[in-house]
Amino acid sequence: MTTPATIAEADLQLLRITNKTVWAFLRLETKDGRVGWGEATIANGEEVLREVAGRFLPGLRGAPVDLGLVEKLRRAEPTLAEAAFASSLDMALLDLQGQALVKPIHALLGGAVRQDIPLYANINRRTSPRTPEGFAASAGVATAAGYTIFKLAPFDEVSVERCARGDIAALMAPGLARVRATREAIGPEATLRVDCHWRFDHAAAEAMIDACRELALDWIECPVPEVADAAPAIAALRRRAAGQGCRLAGLEMGTSPAAFEPFLRAGSYDVIMPDVKYLGGLARFQELAASAARHGAIVSPHNPTGPICHAASLHVAAVLPELDSLEVQFDETPLFDELVGGVVSPVVAGAAALPAGSGLGVAIDPVVAARLRLGEAAS
Repeated sequence: MTTPATIAEADLQLLRITNKTVWAFLRLETKDGRVGWGEATIANGEEVLREVAGRFLPGLRGAPVDLGLVEKLRRAEPTLAEAAFASSLDMALLDLQGQALVKPIHALLGGAVRQDIPLYANINRRTSPRTPEGFAASAGVATAAGYTIFKLAPFDEVSVERCARGDIAALMAPGLARVRATREAIGPEATLRVDCHWRFDHAAAEAMIDACRELALDWIECPVPEVADAAPAIAALRRRAAGQGCRLAGLEMGTSPAAFEPFLRAGSYDVIMPDVKYLGGLARFQELAASAARHGAIVSPHNPTGPICHAASLHVAAVLPELDSLEVQFDETPLFDELVGGVVSPVVAGAAALPAGSGLGVAIDPVVAARLRLGEAAS
C-alpha cells in the first residue's frame, strides 16, 4: 500500500482582481513538490477568510494528503467562511490525489458522463455602465463569444426594505428596462435568466414575476430571502412563475446537503444552484444532486468567481447524471485566463470541454499571483 504524500506548505492567497473583486485560493504543496489548488472566494469576505485560515492552516502542515482532513474541519452548522475553507481544501486535496494517480478529478468522482459542459454567460460584472444599453452591449459581446444562454442581475434599485415602503412598480422599472434591452439584444430565441439576489419581499416578488411575463424568461433566481421557514412561500412563487412558463432557481449559498432539504421537500425550486466553494466537498455535490433528482429538481452549479472554482465545477458537472448548465462570470477580467497561463477550457457553441491533464488540470501562475496579492494573507 502506497503511503500518502505529506503536506509541507499550506497558505491562503487573496488576490485583488478588480476594484470590487478579490479571489481567494488555497495552495497546498507536498514534500515531493506537487502543488494542489482550491478556491474559497467569498464576496467581501477577505477578513473572515483570513481568520478561518489562521485557525486551520497550521494543522494541515505535516498532515497526509487525505480527504479525511476535510471531515475533521467540517462543522455541523459552519459559517460561510468555514464552509468555503473546507471546500477549498477538498478541491486542493483532490487535485493532489489526481496528480499522484495521473487521473483527472472527474475520474476520481466516478467518471464523466459528458465531455462537453453546457454553459451560460452571467454578464453582470462585466457590464458598466449598468444601463439598458450597457447590458445590451454585454449581451452582444457574449453572443459573439458563442453563448446562447444569458443571465443578468438587473434590480439594483430594489431591496426588501424598499419593498416594504411600497411603490414596487417604480422600484422595478429600471431593472425591467435592463432586462428588456437584453432580450432585444439577444433575440427571441435565446435563453434569458434573471437573478434577483434576494431583493424582493413576497408580495413584491409576485408583482415582479407578473411584470416579467412579456420577457419570456427561462428562470427567475433568488427572488426572496432563503430561510427554511420561507420554503412553502417560495414554492408558491414557483407555481406562479410556472403559470407563465418560467422556472424558479436558487440556493447558491448552501453549506451542506442538509441545508437544501427543507426547500427540496417543499418543492421551492425547479433548479438548485449549489456552489463548489461552499458545499464542503465535491462528493457532497453528487449526494445533493441525487437528492434533488428525487424531489424533481435539477442542478445548475453556481460558478461566478475564479478559474479554480471554474475548473472544479467543470469536473463535477461532468459526473452528474442530470445537469442543467454551468454558470460562467463572462468576461469580468482577462485575469481569469492569465492567472492559469491560458484559457481554462475554450467555449465552443456555448459549451466547454473538460480541462486536460491530471487533477484539476489548471494551476495558478505564481508570478501573476505575486503581483496581485493583498497585504498579508494567511499562511
